[in-house]
Amino acid sequence: MNIYVLLYNFGTEKEGIHSIELKGRTIVLMFEEKDDAERYCGLLEAQDFPLPSVEMISIDEIRDFCTKLDYESKLVEKNFVPITPEDRLLISPPQKNLEVETWNEEERDEEIINLNSIKENLEKLL
Repeated sequence: MNIYVLLYNFGTEKEGIHSIELKGRTIVLMFEEKDDAERYCGLLEAQDFPLPSVEMISIDEIRDFCTKLDYESKLVEKNFVPITPEDRLLISPPQKNLEVETWNEEERDEEIINLNSIKENLEKLL
């Protein structure tokens, strides 16, 4: 079965796949319908996120990719209706996205530490 995924820098050495983080897990979204994938891209663009391209790929290839990286994959089926708040993330991106530069876990941890130290210094001024 072929599905659609969102890829950044498709066909380059810096190619990446769009994913969301939910409860500490990285989830790769797979769309059964191309229109749903394109709609999700439009929502990302509206949030000033880099625009990915919609690419068709084998569902088995994505599942193998996710298994190797300890990611999860979620299929957004045709006519999908969200039930839980987590389900809503499958059809509408979260309000806050990771910056491209902070996809690396260590860099994100350093950024959090730096923000905490800035916050502490500002609180000391009060």
